[in-house]
Amino acid sequence: MIRTYKNPVQRGFFPDPSVVRVGDDYYMVNSTFQYFPAIAISHSKDMVHWELIGHAITDPDELDLSDIRDSHGIWAPDISYSNGRFIIMATLRLNADGKRDNNVMRRQVVVSSDRPEGPYSKPSWLEVDSIDPSHFVDDDGKHYMVISPGINLVPISDDCTRVIGDLIPVWPGTGERCPEGPHILRHGDYYYAILAEGGTGYGHGINVGRSKNLFGPYEASPYNPLMRQLDPNAPIQRTGHGKLIEDANGDWWVYYLMGRPNRGIEVANGKAPKPGEIRVPGAYTTVGRETGLDPVRWLDDGWFVINEGKGPSNEQTAPDLPEVVYPKWQRDDFDSDTLDVHWQFVRRPAPGNYSLTERPGHMRIWTQDGQLFEIRAKNTLLRREEELSYTATTKLEFDPTRDGEQAGLTCYYSTATYARFSLCFEGGRKLQLVINRNHGEELIAEVDQIKNGPIWLKVEVDRLTRRFLYSYDGKDWSEAGVLKDCIYLCDEGVPDDPKRHTGTLVGIYANNGGCGSRIPADFDFFEFQGRDINI
Repeated sequence: MIRTYKNPVQRGFFPDPSVVRVGDDYYMVNSTFQYFPAIAISHSKDMVHWELIGHAITDPDELDLSDIRDSHGIWAPDISYSNGRFIIMATLRLNADGKRDNNVMRRQVVVSSDRPEGPYSKPSWLEVDSIDPSHFVDDDGKHYMVISPGINLVPISDDCTRVIGDLIPVWPGTGERCPEGPHILRHGDYYYAILAEGGTGYGHGINVGRSKNLFGPYEASPYNPLMRQLDPNAPIQRTGHGKLIEDANGDWWVYYLMGRPNRGIEVANGKAPKPGEIRVPGAYTTVGRETGLDPVRWLDDGWFVINEGKGPSNEQTAPDLPEVVYPKWQRDDFDSDTLDVHWQFVRRPAPGNYSLTERPGHMRIWTQDGQLFEIRAKNTLLRREEELSYTATTKLEFDPTRDGEQAGLTCYYSTATYARFSLCFEGGRKLQLVINRNHGEELIAEVDQIKNGPIWLKVEVDRLTRRFLYSYDGKDWSEAGVLKDCIYLCDEGVPDDPKRHTGTLVGIYANNGGCGSRIPADFDFFEFQGRDINI
């Protein structure tokens, strides 16, 4: 029986994939930006089903993201396997704008481990001010960091912790904008230079060049672009940033980033997006950029094509590997004394102000200074939205008595854009539904005279509509408010916000709203139930 799969294979905020095979196991890393722990690591046996197994950096003292702006932080990691160790390198995008002397915008971080899930070594820093590093080892055993713009080679030490030579430009790309996400692949008689070009929006694509000499010159493939979505109405868009992988049977595949728009795309005059086109009205990828998979075929002329040049697949024949399916992570009852690997803090957590042990069976978050619209906010705890429609529910015990104190659910994109549904005190015990559309908080709905004791909070998401409900027993529910057309919870929905590269996450939070208090908010569980829909 021939098995099939649907894209994306990593659903939700899993952008910029890099994959390595070690024996019969496959390991993937993805960007995490301002979220912590940093650099998500996943494992698969069949290339289609993935389980999150760890993060490359888990000690906040080794990577302090406290002041990192939205959509800065960890960009485009790469994973490789060399001399019995897994090597992960990535860009740390700093806040600098590069307009002043010594105002470094980017550094490269490298960690390694003999176990794919870690723990990994303390970070080593390679002071190369660019983005999207990857690791290449030539036939002579020399190690290089491959880095954009275009394809540049930086000689590095065998343990990948030091730069040992000058940057060597080898291929600028085809001339399209934003030549990034570079990889070098040695196959047969050629070195293949693989690039993402066209920008990470709706003109994104994959182009390739080749040379018999590592340092060039490279010729562009006659089949470029090897990957680009040309159908403006397709359910998969923004495809690029790919890395090739050979499976255990000798078949070849490419993992790449992609996005699922929440609405049909409106294109002027019915024309497909041009390379580099940043925004197409009506397309809102609320769950963020995800990871897709498609087959690669090598041709008699030594070039390769992706999915026979048809663009990204909605559904595809699965790799001929034994199927291994992992259970979905849907519910956390907070019964462990360690936080589940699926949770992400926004920036640096404050360990002294959250606990899984002070009240066993609960996640306790102490209120503190820093609201959701502030970078200094701590202990906002989130998980990825995996589907365009889902339900998320939590049970909260919280006793606010001072104006500003608040705790509850949040659908969070950034400090500039989110929705929060909180039990709070504002002249009395209330529920409030508040949004931020990049222009400050707006009160959308309010429920007065909320009873003392536990309260259940729920959000029901249907594409761009979010319905918020509450209950005193977890059975009988009342509606507090509805948000329609939540286009601000995505990359494209706020065009005046310069960097929006992540996705919407959902989770729990508590803060004191500026009143200075420190009181506990106890969350008994958090449950997520996604609904796969066709668009």
